[in-house]
Amino acid sequence: MVKIGIIQHAPVHLDLEKSLDKALSLTQEASKMGAEIILFGESWLTGYPAWLDHSPEVALWDNDPMKKVFTRMVQNSIYVPGEETKRIGQTSRDLNVFISMGVNERVKEGFGNGTLFNSLILFSPNGKIVVHHRKLIPTFTEKLLYGQGDGQGLKAYSSPIGSIGGLICWEHWMPHARQALHNSGEQIHIAVWPSVHEIHQIASRHYAFEGRCFVAAIGQIMRASDIPEELTVPAELRSNPKKLILNGGSCIIAPNGKFILEPLFDKEDIILAEINLQDAIGEKMTLDTAGHYYRPDIFTFGINRDRPE
Repeated sequence: MVKIGIIQHAPVHLDLEKSLDKALSLTQEASKMGAEIILFGESWLTGYPAWLDHSPEVALWDNDPMKKVFTRMVQNSIYVPGEETKRIGQTSRDLNVFISMGVNERVKEGFGNGTLFNSLILFSPNGKIVVHHRKLIPTFTEKLLYGQGDGQGLKAYSSPIGSIGGLICWEHWMPHARQALHNSGEQIHIAVWPSVHEIHQIASRHYAFEGRCFVAAIGQIMRASDIPEELTVPAELRSNPKKLILNGGSCIIAPNGKFILEPLFDKEDIILAEINLQDAIGEKMTLDTAGHYYRPDIFTFGINRDRPE
């Protein structure tokens, strides 16, 4: 049995130091509750930019408020590796747990040094980064902030408690990205979303059924008051700063596509569930998209795992 812990708590948006302190404190709490794999949401460090869908400045070309927010976002993003990843790695080592963290990633030099990446990082219990995946295609308005990722992180990490991998948001509708992870023998899949509303639940459940793996789908908590102060807040949000614009929905799904843990909405919490990897074996009798349902004699498949420098 493996116990998974999902952290459905809001970060301190665009405040790296406070968010990291909060993440490590929540990790300690989840570990005390018995979690062996501890999961944070999409760009949790230091906040998913849901304000892209709520602030009118986003539609304006070359405007000062957006430039100021982007500057602050860059300044509160992390290098991988960097000081923040050292602290997270040390915590994973001290607690002997896996930690998966969604981050806003910046680059010091070379390719991408003027942009950000929406990245997913998996730390093993020895404190090492074992998966570093950059979102392949930023979704819709995210393209204003993030660059395109690469194929280096399209793989599962084989560990004594299972083979673990992950995808970010709308990558779950990219057939080749899914196939890459299925082919790597993934048993536990991390699916990070802004919130896990109905269509995201469908994608997560489909992934579990297709890959015959367990899926932990992680949603975010974000309030109207978390919208950066530089941006205009619509009237309906300005009058209700506690209103949730991202409302969670985190859940855990079995290899047959059914919920082990139903989606939790509108609440900050640490969500826990135990899984038994043996439950995935029998499901592959009828469907194995990396085995007897693959047909490599008909289809060819390849991945460029190079990371631009």
